[in-house]
Amino acid sequence: MATIKELRCTVCGRSYQPDEVPYFCPACGQVGTLDVLYDYELLSTQLERDALRNQQQSMWRYRALLPLDAGSVVPPLRVGFTPLYDAGRLATALGVRQAWVKDDGQNPTASLKDRASAMVVARALEQGVQVVSTASTGNAAAALAGVGASVGLNIVIFVPATAPEAKIAQLLVYGAKVLLVEASYDVAFDLCYDMCVTEDWYCRNTGINPFTTEGKKTVAYEMAEQSGWDVPDVVVVSVGDGSIIGGVHKGFWELFQLGWIQRIPRLIGVQAVGSSPLVRAWQDHTKPEEMHPVQAQTIADSISAGLPRDRVKALRAVRETNGAFIAVPDSEILAAIPQLARLTGVFAEPAAAAVFAGAQRAVQSNLIQPEERVALLVTGNGLKDIKSAQQSVSQGIRVQPDLSAVQRALQDG
Repeated sequence: MATIKELRCTVCGRSYQPDEVPYFCPACGQVGTLDVLYDYELLSTQLERDALRNQQQSMWRYRALLPLDAGSVVPPLRVGFTPLYDAGRLATALGVRQAWVKDDGQNPTASLKDRASAMVVARALEQGVQVVSTASTGNAAAALAGVGASVGLNIVIFVPATAPEAKIAQLLVYGAKVLLVEASYDVAFDLCYDMCVTEDWYCRNTGINPFTTEGKKTVAYEMAEQSGWDVPDVVVVSVGDGSIIGGVHKGFWELFQLGWIQRIPRLIGVQAVGSSPLVRAWQDHTKPEEMHPVQAQTIADSISAGLPRDRVKALRAVRETNGAFIAVPDSEILAAIPQLARLTGVFAEPAAAAVFAGAQRAVQSNLIQPEERVALLVTGNGLKDIKSAQQSVSQGIRVQPDLSAVQRALQDG
């Protein structure tokens, strides 16, 4: 295990011991998200990356870099070590030297959020927690419900009543107690945290709980290992609350501290035009603690956030890697679903397909150069939101059940 050296506030830099604060920096409030930091100099002398070859093919192969006691139980579902596809046709379509797709829709509940939930549930088991709760637009909730079910934890979910039906059904199937909040995600988020404090539940909320980042960072570990430790020049990530891109950055940053990679990829964050506060903050050089809520509205529910809760880590990820934030309209996000699928065979929900639309714009604006190697992080499976997928394509061809009718239909089509 990696012994935590300190929890450091991303805003003011105050340092705390692991058991000193439950979630965020008391001095800065919720914007003061915490970094979980280790003794990287010591770890670099104790660990060798070649030793990973003998480890299980899941996120727990990196257990030596994760904050769990040696004897701690981890959830049984196989989370992580999802495929990284070398996508030649995608590279040609984008006009870049090489392209990969990291398909995290292959996790147990079909999204990257399983990584964060697996870590939070493992921490909850260590502490003897009885109830874990989260607010979500769908994926984080499904992840917590599914991983929680695998170990018998009581899970309480706060989700906007407007969330896609498939995602709500997934929560109920797993047996979580589901509260459909007649308000936005941001309202559900605050309500969930208040209940966790009042009822002494363990809060998994993005940004509130620093250990969500520790789960999400493993996707960067995998991308580095699966690319033979020769990491891409650019990684494109869809962004809502900012926790995923913050986790990707931390993962690559930690590998760089250990000397396992020679550079950190540039990170490009993609937001929907109707939910793009981080794009504006990046463009205007706004400090994250000075950001104000916006009215978020987008078909890509998984990246809909009026005030991103991990905004400090998200902006840091882009600024420190000389990356960028890009906003794409819903029309381009919808179009990206079949485009990405037909180029790679990977079926993505709207928020995940947004990385393709964002990568196209980044190439057009010279934020990505033709000679560069690019990875698209696909965070959720398309079956999460089948209604949006249906909107992105035409209907099938109806035919009478005879050979000549089929032939005519194919000629006309």
